[in-house]
Amino acid sequence: MSRILIIGSQTQVAQDIGEALATSDIPTEFAAGNADALQRLRIRSFGIIITSSDSALEEDLALLEEMRAIRPGVKCIVLARNGNPHEVIAALRARVFACFTPPFDPGEIAHLARSAASDSQWRDDIQIVSARPGWVSVRVNCRLITAERLVTFAKELSTQLPEETRLDMIQAFREILLNAMEHGAAFNPEQVVEVTVVRTGRAMVFHVRDPGAGFRRESLDHAAIANPSDDPTAHIMKREEEGLRPGGFGLLLAGGIVDELIYSEIGNEVLLIKYVDSNTAPPTNSA
Repeated sequence: MSRILIIGSQTQVAQDIGEALATSDIPTEFAAGNADALQRLRIRSFGIIITSSDSALEEDLALLEEMRAIRPGVKCIVLARNGNPHEVIAALRARVFACFTPPFDPGEIAHLARSAASDSQWRDDIQIVSARPGWVSVRVNCRLITAERLVTFAKELSTQLPEETRLDMIQAFREILLNAMEHGAAFNPEQVVEVTVVRTGRAMVFHVRDPGAGFRRESLDHAAIANPSDDPTAHIMKREEEGLRPGGFGLLLAGGIVDELIYSEIGNEVLLIKYVDSNTAPPTNSA
């Protein structure tokens, strides 16, 4: 199993991540800073690098280029004190494994690091179709870990939204993305889901398209949205019968969070729309 190297040994975030990883059997080390991290990489192989929470995203991407000159296959989880849409897109293009800015969740970061340690199929899981601030389109392989990775980038692309609106939108997006991967592609890694994130002056829009044949509401007996009013948990037994993971609340939850939830005619495409204060400026599309 891969070793994990956490940069910024004196930061509280690094210590908290280390503690969260302590219950696993993954060898974990700390580096004092970037120079120390590069020296350690020259001496031994680390599969996952977690950057310092004190650095800027632009600095981390420059560091990643140096690290890959030493260890080409290294996975990098970026923690940065700040970032903008241009830098987040650059991180996607650089095949960063996941991206976080404050407030950090050490448990979530440690979870992704553990998943990364045993994942050898990650490199081409997120393919950029088109990317500029205000419009990002990707194709992603249908794997649970890939969905979790994409959510971290979507969260960072939404930082200009009011915090409550941002968290609501990302929660709804995650549910719809998992729904698409599970029911549209049966978590088949050979299948892809297409995702587009658009930020206008008045709205945040997520478009998700899965490779399935679509659905009708009356066929969703595995989802809470189709439960009869007198039996709010009817879908749970159906999911157990079909061998599905616990859940089924995604459509119901997403519909209660966003302002508009729109499906295509056959049901394999979804638009999530959240309206925002028109005084909140969208990201510039300038290169």
